[in-house]
Amino acid sequence: MRSSNPVFSRDGAFSRDTGYAGFDTTRQQPYGADPYANNPYANDPYGQQPHGGRPTDEQLATMYRAPSAGPLDTGRMTMDDVVARTAICLLTLLGVGAAAWFTVPVGNFGLAIGASLAAFVLGLVINFKRSISPALILLYAALQGLALGVVSRAFETFWDGIVIQAVLGTVVVSGGMLLAYKSGWIRVTGRYARIGTAIALGFSFLAMIDFLAWTAGADLGLGSGPLGLLFGLGGVAVGAFLLSLDFAEIEAGIRGGAPQAESWRAAFGLVVALIWIYVYLLRVIAILRGDD
Repeated sequence: MRSSNPVFSRDGAFSRDTGYAGFDTTRQQPYGADPYANNPYANDPYGQQPHGGRPTDEQLATMYRAPSAGPLDTGRMTMDDVVARTAICLLTLLGVGAAAWFTVPVGNFGLAIGASLAAFVLGLVINFKRSISPALILLYAALQGLALGVVSRAFETFWDGIVIQAVLGTVVVSGGMLLAYKSGWIRVTGRYARIGTAIALGFSFLAMIDFLAWTAGADLGLGSGPLGLLFGLGGVAVGAFLLSLDFAEIEAGIRGGAPQAESWRAAFGLVVALIWIYVYLLRVIAILRGDD
């Protein structure tokens, strides 16, 4: 098998026909001949050894003083990459959401439902797609921004100031989860991930049924009262759990030298969790405020 090492892959290297490391040891200089007669570097005191020769002391010192290659030099994911991509996604979401807030008539839930369903399908495509597509991730953020802009405007119409309350609550929950994770209060183990994922899938299934019932005009009782409050708090808890998984995967990716493009996938996961927390905080605050 041909080695990927440029030294070992040279033709004739370490072969018996050409001697040790490609040098011919079978031909000897005749007695009395100048051993340096054919050396192209003999008259040049600054001549460099050919490739494969021993580097000079000056070359070794230069190599020692040179800075080591960092993640940016090797094309590996860094925390700055994740933060930058997440900021781009959130700015896209906020920009489209603000446009929907000021341009879409209040109560146009048909547009919000259509954008939510399109974002859901696109999210599945992003999850199962082997290659990473920043364009699809930004499109997902834009669709979610459209849906959230319409829904947030409707909530703000009924409960003045609820949007800023939900935004602040999202910041508090996500910041608290980051603090708990970095402090070691929450440890993402295999058992933790399996149990939490099973709960999150079950909750997602229930939320989908509730959503379909709402679009059909039915009421399962999950939007008001103690049951609705418990359901909303459960949604916030699921979003916080998703954040903890994202933190662990990002940390593992950086430690393992994941490609820089993976920072887009990390940003996508963070945006999904933040949207989840925000939406369920809207529900919780609306139930707690009641008719004001």
